[in-house]
Amino acid sequence: MNRLGTAGLGLAALALLGLSPAVMAHEIKVKSDDKVLASFDIVETRITTEAGKAVFRTRVRTDAGKVKPAATGKFPGSEVYAYVWPTSLNSGDIGFDTGQGIVALAVTFHPDFDDGARGAKNRDVWHPHWVVLNEDKVCPGGLKVKDIPEGAKPKLPETWPGVPLLIDSPAYPTELKGDAVEVQVPLASIGALATASFDGVTAGLRVDGNLHAPLLCVSNVFKVASGNLSLPGKVVPAR
Repeated sequence: MNRLGTAGLGLAALALLGLSPAVMAHEIKVKSDDKVLASFDIVETRITTEAGKAVFRTRVRTDAGKVKPAATGKFPGSEVYAYVWPTSLNSGDIGFDTGQGIVALAVTFHPDFDDGARGAKNRDVWHPHWVVLNEDKVCPGGLKVKDIPEGAKPKLPETWPGVPLLIDSPAYPTELKGDAVEVQVPLASIGALATASFDGVTAGLRVDGNLHAPLLCVSNVFKVASGNLSLPGKVVPAR
């Protein structure tokens, strides 16, 4: 994991989640960084709307999706790699209770387990998730996917995969080709996307070896497009 580079978010970065109109932009462009593995070295990220859908697109230096975590043969301690778009959406916009944390769309690969909706298999492909993130000092990257405590009965979307996390597994069209990662999200299901703000992140996550809360930690942040998780991107209609 060290060869991928680490840029921990830190608690100070989390405080920057309030939007700053003075630095608002449409897409986020950033210089490449040879210290970051090319497959995770973000050079541009954007979200545009067209023909009734929001198109999430991130470009990296090269070889999007080529690098995947090694299979361990077990769930505890296994790893997840992800291309992530943190957004200004509320968790209520994606089918959870309101005000639960940072809402992000993530394209992930994890060879040791399946978490598709209704028991679907997805361990062998890059696939999308909505996730709700919370700050947690226990996690090396400063964030975790929010746990569902035993006995709790939160509001859940129809495509929740049945794991004790605020995570959703919608079957959005997803493509990784050349230097780009792209996901198409129907605006009819999440209308708030049309005016959302966003950022771009590449990251590694790890399942807790003891399966205790937090179950899924951000273990490494490879690159943050804005550099400070300030969500400077703005969803706009495609040109």
